[in-house]
Amino acid sequence: MNSATAPDHPQPTSLSDLFWAFTKLALQGFGGVLAVVQLEMVERKRWLTQEEFIEDWAVAQILPGPNVVNLSMMIGARYFGLRGAMTALAGMLALPMVVVLLLALVYAHYADHPALHGALRGMAAVSAGLIGATGMKMAGTLKRHPLPLAVTVGFALLAILFVAVLHWPMFYSLATLGGLGCVLTYRKLRP
Repeated sequence: MNSATAPDHPQPTSLSDLFWAFTKLALQGFGGVLAVVQLEMVERKRWLTQEEFIEDWAVAQILPGPNVVNLSMMIGARYFGLRGAMTALAGMLALPMVVVLLLALVYAHYADHPALHGALRGMAAVSAGLIGATGMKMAGTLKRHPLPLAVTVGFALLAILFVAVLHWPMFYSLATLGGLGCVLTYRKLRP
């Protein structure tokens, strides 16, 4: 039985269910939706397992365009094909775009207000914390990876070093470490 159809692994009931789920995600995710998507898709709705989420997120990161948009289309396509991908994309973008346009109008009017600057700095700190917490949740799957834990942790630390300390572009860091990780994992799994 496919994990996507197992009783403990429910799926969206309709295109409408898919649309509203992604609209809700997008409206919750100001400043970054990774934490919200992981919480909703894996823990609440259980449309994906943690492993499926990490695999799909890895692919979404290497595709051009916003990661979460890529992920939404992959999840939509998983359950409803092209119609699902387009529905998830519409859910991710339609209503949130209207909200962002309205907020842009408000921001243009109050852009010079000091309280607004302080509020935006506070939101940035919260977003960073959410991303860190999601990373910690996702790190639990490293124990089940085919490569030894020390190797997977080493890859994670090297990724932080490349991006945060050495300021390598995300693409080069991902291509280097991701490529090496794929080769090593393939060798480990090869019969």
